[in-house]
Amino acid sequence: MEKIVFPNNVLLDEASELMAEGKTVNFTPKGNSMLPFIRGSLDSTLVAHTDKVEVGDIVLAKISGKYIMHRVFEVEGDKVTLMGDGNLGAKEHCLKGDVVGKVLEIHRGDKVIVPGKGKLWRMLLPVRRYLLFIYRKTHPRTFIPVKKQLEV
Repeated sequence: MEKIVFPNNVLLDEASELMAEGKTVNFTPKGNSMLPFIRGSLDSTLVAHTDKVEVGDIVLAKISGKYIMHRVFEVEGDKVTLMGDGNLGAKEHCLKGDVVGKVLEIHRGDKVIVPGKGKLWRMLLPVRRYLLFIYRKTHPRTFIPVKKQLEV
């Protein structure tokens, strides 16, 4: 079977429309920003529309025309702060209306993982740098260097 790759904005715009209609979408995210919980280009995610955004949820949001799948770090009224589990400090800000879906499942081979709220991982933020270093050294096949991600 031939693999067809679409640009993120085309694929995710269509996925957003399907989720708004009440359908779930399964796709494989790219990048390392959600390591170790979502391995870019290896794991797939089942995502559905949500009206409820809570701290700890893994969401897909459209921010400044770009789609980002990160964990909700903070919610204040209509304002949402996102941060990838594999990030050390970079955060994105959006509105609840920018969140197009919530990750319901992570598919890793034959395993189906229902994501939790990541409370312990969020508490480990001060030592995350060291934990991610150890993870990347012990799981080199799950870490895709940025240069490799850009190859088509």
